[in-house]
Amino acid sequence: MAQVLEFKLPDLGEGLTEAEIVRWLVEVGDVVAIDQPVVEVETAKAMVEVPCPYGGVVTARFGEEGTELPVGAPLLTVAVGAPEGLRTSGPVTPGPSGDRNGSAPSGSSSPSSSSGSSATESSGGSGNVLVGYGTGAPAARRRRIRPDRLDRTPTLSGAPTAEAPVPEAPVSEAPVSGAPGVAVPAVSSTAAPGSLAPVSDGPVPVVSPLVRRLARQHDIDLRRLTGSGPDGLILRADVDCAIRQAEETEAAKTRTARAAATPTGASPAAASPAASAAPAAERIPLRGVRGAVADKLSRSRTEIPDATCWVDADATELMAVRAAMNAATGPSAGPKVSVLALLARICTAALARFPELNSTVDTEAREIVRLPGVHLGFAAQTERGLVVPVVRDAHTRNAESIGAEIARLTELARTGKLSPAQLTGGTFTLNNYGVFGVDGSTPIINHPEAAMLGVGRIMPKPWVHQGELAIRQVVQLSLTFDHRVCDGGTAGGFLRYVADCVEQPAVLLRTL
Repeated sequence: MAQVLEFKLPDLGEGLTEAEIVRWLVEVGDVVAIDQPVVEVETAKAMVEVPCPYGGVVTARFGEEGTELPVGAPLLTVAVGAPEGLRTSGPVTPGPSGDRNGSAPSGSSSPSSSSGSSATESSGGSGNVLVGYGTGAPAARRRRIRPDRLDRTPTLSGAPTAEAPVPEAPVSEAPVSGAPGVAVPAVSSTAAPGSLAPVSDGPVPVVSPLVRRLARQHDIDLRRLTGSGPDGLILRADVDCAIRQAEETEAAKTRTARAAATPTGASPAAASPAASAAPAAERIPLRGVRGAVADKLSRSRTEIPDATCWVDADATELMAVRAAMNAATGPSAGPKVSVLALLARICTAALARFPELNSTVDTEAREIVRLPGVHLGFAAQTERGLVVPVVRDAHTRNAESIGAEIARLTELARTGKLSPAQLTGGTFTLNNYGVFGVDGSTPIINHPEAAMLGVGRIMPKPWVHQGELAIRQVVQLSLTFDHRVCDGGTAGGFLRYVADCVEQPAVLLRTL
């Protein structure tokens, strides 16, 4: 007899509370192995393939592609112990709210779910390490099933089920279509996602803080919503549905008011063409990477008293040194070194001289925390939006090593395979906005860091060199810094040292 185990969305780390299903990698009925990726999800940090810690046959999937699920919500169920198919006398029967792929409601369980831990032990523990479930078999546990959900529990056909008395409740019951003799409360059988319900004085079933904030921004009373998630949990889809209903109601009121204001007998063509032809504004949800960037930038502007200084530098010598390095042959030849790698190496040398800028502010303790190592972030524009991969221990690397790591992380960013750990933990950020063909900018600090160096495009300009006017390769450098960690003298000294290294790369020889 196969034992059906439920796999829930694990905690993906970095404080993430929900994820959006991007692509299912398995279908209902597929046989999966332990640690086989079963679904690709997108968080506020990155896209991640989630492996299943169980091996067996997929019996149900929860949620369509594009659905957002909170951490701990069921992803799928797996029948363990039947490598050649489900050994049952009939097919698996999905619950009333299962999706078209055979999904079952989140509260469902099989008759053998109480002994699910033994199945995991027999099939071997998961070797994958994701926050939320480990590498060994899960500890045995008993699940208590609410009495009012017993009659909605999907079972394996032909398997004996324990009968339990359903307590009487002062609600009307309606039979479920296709299941004679099975009754559920009429309220739950007709509830739709985002539908309104009588105001409850009890706790609001919301897990995600993003859902609460979205409701506050649109004046949605969560107590009046009926959640479509497990045990009535209110999901973002429910709030989005309520927002759309509110907008449609407001639009209907506006149309009614316009119709009332139109003179009797006037033809529709006589109405103002501007009012009838006005296109509706497009609303784009701030979610995923775009939402995470918006939150971080807003927090930076709110918490950090930043200031910006900038300087033009003659990068002719730096470009000549790079050309000579890349043209080297023989034993001294090596991988090509990019301008960004040279600038990153200059930043690590400058931070060694001015460690105040490699720090963060602990607002609760009212302390400046100077960090021992440099984890250098660099801004990268991708199809999913702006991301900032982090080069770990950049202060221990040379230009060639930094360049190789930047190239590796950039490729992962383009393919959407960066992990949350590769996008967090930076202590200083380098932003090369010159690739967009612009000269200058005032960067916003990547919270909770203390500074960011911006680099414009390098282009030929008239420049006084050795007392004569000449055409030189000029770049604008801008430094935005947290004024709490240092004064303008420190920030100016840092930026001047960077400019000196750009103009005279031989200055770097002192620190090599």
